[in-house]
Amino acid sequence: MSLNEEMEEHAHAKEPFDKRVAATMAIIAALLAVVSVTGHILTTEELLAQQKASDQWSFYQAKSIRRFSAESTYDILLASNSPSAPKYQETAERYKKEGEEIQKEAHHLENESHASGAEALRAHIGEVFLEIAIVFSSLAILTKRPLIYWAGVISALLGIGIAASALLLYLKPVA
Repeated sequence: MSLNEEMEEHAHAKEPFDKRVAATMAIIAALLAVVSVTGHILTTEELLAQQKASDQWSFYQAKSIRRFSAESTYDILLASNSPSAPKYQETAERYKKEGEEIQKEAHHLENESHASGAEALRAHIGEVFLEIAIVFSSLAILTKRPLIYWAGVISALLGIGIAASALLLYLKPVA
């Protein structure tokens, strides 16, 4: 066999490997796009929940200030034996109850934000493993080493598993 024939045969033998790796890379890239968008959605939900919690805490603070004003007015009117003093005491109690409800909602939104943050982190870690899989696959094509290809496949499977766990947490019904 001549050198040209041997090189041509060797090139054709490696071609199916390159096609398999390229097909795998295309699948990994599509999955990476889905995981990336999912991670961004989860991060956005985390930020929105945190903003809503901040809004609730501001609302709670406003109610607390109103309650303090009502209590102060009650104390002043009580000291002067005013007949309208009980009205301010009732108002202060109402603000206190409303504040407790607002506080509960703020805590709920903070917990929701933390949960979305944990889900987003999982999605982003899955994204990293999928990116590493593409790098390994590219290296496998360049070096023609199946071991590097399989390292990429394993990295992709890890990325898919981690990202899927984030998606399952996201889709889990809230109790």
